[in-house]
Amino acid sequence: MEQFKTFLLLGSLSVVLVFIGGYLGGQTGMVIALIMAGGMNFYAYYFSDTAILNHYNATEVDPHEAPMIYRVVERLVRRSKLPMPKVYIIHDAIPNAFATGRNPQHAAVAITTGLLELLTEEEIEGVMAHELSHVAHRDILVATVAATIAGAIAFIANMLQFGAMFGRNNRNNNPLLMLAMAIVLPIAATVIQMTISRSREFMADEGAARLTGHPEWLQNALVKLTNYNHRGEVEGATPENAHMFIISPFDGKNFSFSNLFRTHPTIQQRLERLEALKGQEIKHERKLYNRHYR
Repeated sequence: MEQFKTFLLLGSLSVVLVFIGGYLGGQTGMVIALIMAGGMNFYAYYFSDTAILNHYNATEVDPHEAPMIYRVVERLVRRSKLPMPKVYIIHDAIPNAFATGRNPQHAAVAITTGLLELLTEEEIEGVMAHELSHVAHRDILVATVAATIAGAIAFIANMLQFGAMFGRNNRNNNPLLMLAMAIVLPIAATVIQMTISRSREFMADEGAARLTGHPEWLQNALVKLTNYNHRGEVEGATPENAHMFIISPFDGKNFSFSNLFRTHPTIQQRLERLEALKGQEIKHERKLYNRHYR
């Protein structure tokens, strides 16, 4: 269901982009809009992981420098049959983590020193299982595509606003309609992008529960991270990359009239879904995991 929802929402973003491109320039405008989105996606696909790791001053570590986290990740990749990702440490007291990379063969997981100090090894395993589920589902690519299309829509909306301000008015372009579109379309694109992000978080939580067989590990970690999250945010965190983290750096800090602009589901929603997974199937996964990997 979450996969279907994601594809539907990505399709909706593409339709919005093509619509406004067509409105501005007819068939030629549609082509230009698609080329622009394609170019942005190409750059993000190949270079976004390096950019985000550099942004947070992440340092790559080896098994000698971070034996516990390597032990945890190696255990999980054996279970999931994923390639071993690169492991990075972010020297920040605020506990958080994220995964990046365009595919499982070029993946990296990053974890803050604050998270390493706050959580137990089992809770860290739940967090890393969540991040590796993002890698397995290629969520980084999905999020990148959604973000770049939404960015293209915002850029074109600025052009619409500029045209409306200067009274561009001909047979195809009404200034009042252009101004309305300039306001509504970026909001619609952002709502769709955030909904995609929330959908992928649910999938990663479920993937972590099934990978470890212990939903309570991730539940305990989420509660601790959420409680600590009110004390501060990871240095350099921005709304543009907040969706990458296991816990949004901004949740609970800004008043919002609704949940439309949340990058993550609420903690209560996530805990309830994880609780619902504590059935016979997860018990079976737990036995297999404990027998072969612990």
